[in-house]
Order: sequence, then C-alpha cells, then structure tokens
Amino acid sequence: MKSYRKELWFTTEERTAFINITPQIQDALKESDIKEGFVLVNAMHITSSIFINDDEMGLHQDFDVWLEKMSPHEPVLQYKHNIGESNADAHIKRQIMGREVVVAITDGKLDFGPFEQILYGEFDGKRRKRVLIKIIGE
Repeated sequence: MKSYRKELWFTTEERTAFINITPQIQDALKESDIKEGFVLVNAMHITSSIFINDDEMGLHQDFDVWLEKMSPHEPVLQYKHNIGESNADAHIKRQIMGREVVVAITDGKLDFGPFEQILYGEFDGKRRKRVLIKIIGE
C-alpha cells in the first residue's frame, strides 16, 4: 500500500467563498500514481469546510444565503465566542458544511456520481488557510 500527502493553500478576497478544488485533487491523484484506493480531503482550519456537491454559481449563492440565515455574522455580540473575536458564525457554518470528504479511487480516477465536485468553503476569509489531501491505495 502506498500513501501520498499534499497541501493546498488558499487566501480568499472575500470573507465567504466557495471554490471548486476538484482539479487540484485530480492533479494530486496523478502525482500519487495510485490507481485504486481512497482520497481524504480535509479542511485544516476550523472556519473552513470541504464538501461534495454541484459546482454551480446559483447553488453557491443559495448556500451562502441559507448559511447566513442559520448563523448570521452580525451582530457579532450575539455569540459568546466573539469576545475578542468576530468569527463564531464561521465556526458554526463549518460545522454545518463539514470538515472533510473521502472519495473512492477507481482505475486512477475519482469515483464520482453525476455532477459531484469537491468544494472548499471559506467562512472567515482574507487570510491564508490550508487543505490536506491524503491518498492511500495501490
């Protein structure tokens, strides 16, 4: 069994962003030379997320609106965590959207259903954050 590890780094211009990182995961899979196994993709920061869904701008906007209704950023004083900070909503949004995904690798490719893509969700942007890719298999 082989394993391969790579990090991706992101700094978003906006506080909230959704980025399709499937091409970077596919590149890492090619670099790994693993044909059968699994890939773990993990947000390494507690205010960002990794999830699988359709990469469609309207859906991204729907996510943003829905998450803001579930856990609005303002007023920041509504959260106990925001004593000295202003990102409690980002922690909650990450909890809702998830920390990581695992995808099967079959014949050297990500084994997806129709329209599935791996997305990075940023909820407290404008600073550098990383994503871990761990590929295990043969």
